[in-house]
Amino acid sequence: MQGTVLYGPRDIRFEDRPEPTIIQPTDAIIRLSATCVCGSDLWPYRGIQSIARPTPMGHEYCGIVEEVGREVRNIKAGQFVVGSFATSDNTCVICQHGYQSSCLQCEFMSTAQASVLRVPLADGTLVATSDLPPEELIPSLLATSDVLGTGWFAANAANVKPGSTVLVVGDGAVGLLGVLSAKQMGAERIIAMSRHTSRQKLAREFGANDIVTERGDEGVARIKGLTEGVGADSVLECVGTQESMMQAIKSTRPGGYIGYVGVPHGVSLDSEQLFYAHVHLHGGPAPVRRYLPELINLVLDGKINPGKVFDLTLPLDQVAEGYRAMDERRAIKTLLRPNGTN
Repeated sequence: MQGTVLYGPRDIRFEDRPEPTIIQPTDAIIRLSATCVCGSDLWPYRGIQSIARPTPMGHEYCGIVEEVGREVRNIKAGQFVVGSFATSDNTCVICQHGYQSSCLQCEFMSTAQASVLRVPLADGTLVATSDLPPEELIPSLLATSDVLGTGWFAANAANVKPGSTVLVVGDGAVGLLGVLSAKQMGAERIIAMSRHTSRQKLAREFGANDIVTERGDEGVARIKGLTEGVGADSVLECVGTQESMMQAIKSTRPGGYIGYVGVPHGVSLDSEQLFYAHVHLHGGPAPVRRYLPELINLVLDGKINPGKVFDLTLPLDQVAEGYRAMDERRAIKTLLRPNGTN
C-alpha cells in the first residue's frame, strides 16, 4: 500500500509502505473510508517539533474492519468503526475514570494517512455503528475521531454548563468544534476569537454570539468589556502557544475554568501569576474514547454536523497539497479519501 511519510520540514511524501497485518491478538485491520490532516500535524511539518527520521503520519480515521485478532470479541469484520487517536483497553483503572488517552496500555496512532490501518486494542479503542453509515455522514463521523472529541473535552474540562459564558481561544478545527461543543452543553453566550472571515462565519454557524479579533491585552480588555468587567466563566484554549495560554488565563473570571487542549509548544507558566488568577486549569490529550458513543449518536441522529470543518477534500495521494493548504491557512482542515473520490 501507500502512505504518508514526513521526511523533514515541509517535505511530505506519499510512498510505498508495508501493508499492516495482525501483530497482537487484540489488533484489528481497517480499510479506511476517510482520514485527514490534523492541526497538530503542522508542528512537525513546519519544523517546530523535530523528527529524528522519516515519520509516518496520521491519527484520525474511520472505516470498515477487514480482519481482527483472535482475542478481539466485540469488533467484527465488516463493521464500520471510528477510533480514537489514542488506543486504550477501556478496562484499566485510568480508563474507568474516563481518561482513556492515559490508559496503562496506551499507544498514540501515527500511521492513519494511508488506505489501511492496524489498530491495537481494538475492543477498547474502536466504536462500531449498528449499520454502514450513509456517505454524507463520513466527514462528521471522522471528526469524532479527534477534533470533535478534543473540542468536547476542552468544553468539559472548562466546566461548561447551561447558562455559562464561554470564550474559545483558537479558530482552527478544534476551536470551532469547541464552539459547537459549548453550544451543545447549553452555554448561553459563546465568544470566539478569530481574525479569518471564513472561520468567523463557521463559528457563528456552530453557535458563537460574538467574535473578537483583538489579541493580547487588547483582547483581554475586549473580553472584559463583553462580560461586565468580570471575564468568561469557561475558556477553551485550543492552540498551544504562550500567547494563547496567557490569553486564556487573563480572560477567565476568578473562580472560572480553563480547558486546554492545544499541544503546548514553548508554554511556561508564572506560578505567582497563576496563584493570584484564581482559575481552574485542566487539560491534556483528549480522552476521545470516553465521548465517542455519544458523539457518534449525535452525528447519526442529525443533531450536529461537525464535518463542516472540512473545507478541502482531496484524494489521499494529494496529501502534500492538503498539508500546504492548511499551513498557508487556505484550508481549515483537509479531508483525505483513500479511494480517490472527492
